[in-house]
Amino acid sequence: VQLQAYGGGLVQAGDSLRLSCVGSGRTFSTYGVAWFRQAPGKEREFVVRIGSGGTTYNSDSMEGRFTVSRDSAKNMVYLQMNSLKPEDTAVYYCAANAYYSRSYEAYPYWGQGTLVTVSS
Repeated sequence: VQLQAYGGGLVQAGDSLRLSCVGSGRTFSTYGVAWFRQAPGKEREFVVRIGSGGTTYNSDSMEGRFTVSRDSAKNMVYLQMNSLKPEDTAVYYCAANAYYSRSYEAYPYWGQGTLVTVSS
């Protein structure tokens, strides 16, 4: 399974941004996909996960501003981020695994990350 995340960029506080993650491999549709983020000097943080059947798990710290969805026919997973704040600035990664977990250590497959910068 290979993943590639894209869609990051520089936005202003209060803006919205949608990140995309494209997966490849015959088994990609059977994996859950999570988004993590890592700010400079901080630990990698769980953001949200969507299972192969569409069940979603959100981090409470995102305060309902982030939504994950997937288009299995296109092997795509999206992260819609609304009401962005400067503290959302981080490199965002998509990752895949076969079972629910909020720990980055449980994910063997990773995209390369895309940088989101939110200016105040």
